[in-house]
Amino acid sequence: MSHSLDLLAQLVRFDTTSRESNLALIDFVRTYLQDCGVACELVYNEHKSKANLLATIGPADVPGIVLSGHTDVVPVDGQRWSVAPFELTEKDGKLYGRGTADMKGYIACVLASVPALMLAPLRMPVHIALSYDEEVGCLGVRSLIERFHQQPVKPLLCVVGEPTELKPVLGHKGKLAMRCEVHGAACHSAYAPSGVNAIEYAARLIGELGRIGEVLKTEQHLNPSFDPPFSTVQTGVISGGKALNIVPQNCTFDFEVRSLPTQDPWLVANQLRCYAELTLLPAMQAVSKECAINFSELSSYPGLSTSLESQAVEWVSQFCGSQDYGTVAFGSEGGLFDEAGIPTVVCGPGSMEQGHKPDEFISLEQLKACDRMLGRVLAFVSQ
Repeated sequence: MSHSLDLLAQLVRFDTTSRESNLALIDFVRTYLQDCGVACELVYNEHKSKANLLATIGPADVPGIVLSGHTDVVPVDGQRWSVAPFELTEKDGKLYGRGTADMKGYIACVLASVPALMLAPLRMPVHIALSYDEEVGCLGVRSLIERFHQQPVKPLLCVVGEPTELKPVLGHKGKLAMRCEVHGAACHSAYAPSGVNAIEYAARLIGELGRIGEVLKTEQHLNPSFDPPFSTVQTGVISGGKALNIVPQNCTFDFEVRSLPTQDPWLVANQLRCYAELTLLPAMQAVSKECAINFSELSSYPGLSTSLESQAVEWVSQFCGSQDYGTVAFGSEGGLFDEAGIPTVVCGPGSMEQGHKPDEFISLEQLKACDRMLGRVLAFVSQ
């Protein structure tokens, strides 16, 4: 336990907010693994400002287990912390710091298990997979997953250690994030009918999104195993206009679809595109041919829906000592691993109730429980 705690303290000190580089943390992990006798591979982004890390312990020519976590964290900007966010603070059985729950606590426990893994006679490998930019759309892990395609055999199982209080999560929603840019025609506001108000047309698009979202709440679209039990649509960012006496020429808004794993979020985006092209654009271009409505994808990742009958589910329930299977509304990299043909379950210490908030924490008991879970993983791969 003390080893996990020491490692967590060191991991929290690295400010790996998604807008920053994660290379200092990755270099720390690589050095730690090398000191344990473990070779690892770094998979860089295009600018070599960030990297994934992949390490394999045990025989690489047989299927094994992936222990997966992301190294980036969300910002602390504008949040009121009572402790320093990038220093680990222990108080009343709780460990405070950005990323303690989401998800450096899990990574610390995984790293703490390495010396025991190195000493054990492993019959199958354990892969440690650490990614970047999960918080901004599961961007980095895709090139990491490609490395598994290049290996002689696919893993049997991936355990994504997002905070679930160590209960096995078999499903989560997918996400599609989109940007809509509305280009109107500016003029003096005293002659508003001579222009095309981009903000007003954007508002009509946002209203249509709301109507689409209401349809998704109807009974035929529900899945009661999720909370909320339907796919959701929301607009999160909007900007436009220069001055009150100018009919605005441009307006941009970002929206997202968080879809049940059985539903295609692109259906929502395409419905909105059709509304724009068939209903709004003709009226806009009747005033000015220069008017346009453009859509672009910001990010996306698939949902996860692992069958209760999967062998992977049985194994993870043995590891964590729970058959309290569930789903979560938030996304993870699990859907991408599953899409790549690697059976995946989300299971990690801590709770997302504390994630992304000021004074984020993980309890000491959850950290200890994760150590015990990884001990059972060690026993399984050593049998």
